[in-house]
Amino acid sequence: MQVKTNSLKAWVLASRPKTLAGAVAPVLVGIAYGVFTTATAGAAGKTGIVIVPSVLCILFAVLMQIDANFINDYFDWKKGADKDGRLGPERACTQGWITPGAMKKGIATVTAVSFLIGLPLIYYGGWPMAVVGIFCILGAFLYTTRLSYLGFGDIMVVLFFGIIPVFFTYHVIIWRGLDFPYMLSLEGGGNSGAAALGYIVFGWIPLLSGLAVGLVTDNLLIVNNYRDRTQDAENGKKTLVVRCGAKAAEWVYLLNGVFATVLCMLSCGAFRIFRYGCLPENIFPFHLVVPLLFLPFLFATHRKMIKINHGKELNAVLGKTSRNILIYSLLFVITITLTALPVWYNG
Repeated sequence: MQVKTNSLKAWVLASRPKTLAGAVAPVLVGIAYGVFTTATAGAAGKTGIVIVPSVLCILFAVLMQIDANFINDYFDWKKGADKDGRLGPERACTQGWITPGAMKKGIATVTAVSFLIGLPLIYYGGWPMAVVGIFCILGAFLYTTRLSYLGFGDIMVVLFFGIIPVFFTYHVIIWRGLDFPYMLSLEGGGNSGAAALGYIVFGWIPLLSGLAVGLVTDNLLIVNNYRDRTQDAENGKKTLVVRCGAKAAEWVYLLNGVFATVLCMLSCGAFRIFRYGCLPENIFPFHLVVPLLFLPFLFATHRKMIKINHGKELNAVLGKTSRNILIYSLLFVITITLTALPVWYNG
């Protein structure tokens, strides 16, 4: 591929557009839960309180993913991990598309812009959002430089591409949308206890949903490490696939998707029950079958992964896995929406 050094095309390739689905998917689920909660609480008219933090969360997530990709590109080049026999998509620094000096400037720029984008989220979600932002930036650096080589990559993916973005996207939308700063203050009087109780009761559901999205997104890393297992073993990179073997990785890929589907159904069902009570029609409402539509895509990609087994052809599985993440997140959002519709109709 002919790419002019430090050109726009080079930077687009370095950003790895196919991986951005993993950044957007959990935010979409968090937004859906946030919109659902504020709508049922009579705050649906506060469009600015919902739209602005939603857009900021999406931008921050995408920029952090690009930042992580740039960091991975640069440090893998520096360590010499991207050798001539590389099986994965080509890397910008190794291919000479972007000079190392320019990549360092790119990392600094994207990190700074991410920080600026994240600052307004402190207004919407309180001071904890500053801690979350710093944690995300540190995670982007530590993942490539240390943690991925120690076998913590899968935990990092579930945390940073599942639990954290889903829960804290939900948090920043409802924090101002439901006037929590007021309700939890002395001025809120008798409402403070009810607000805190509501937050505790409903807050664990986005956490469970975050775990679900994180498991599906982790399959992207599973395929990547499955493809590179021989090279990773030679380089001393102790990924889950290297530690447990290819067969175990194939099972993990499948089970991640199956468990994520079950967790999607459980979390949405729990939201329904908490809102309407344990009536027969709420224990398993019809719309909980929607997440099952994800399973045919999961099974097909899993079979393709096993059939190819090794080599560059697995990059096609990587692309289909990225597609699966988007399908899963959209089905998740649809399920949440169907859960919320009766609430909006009943006012």
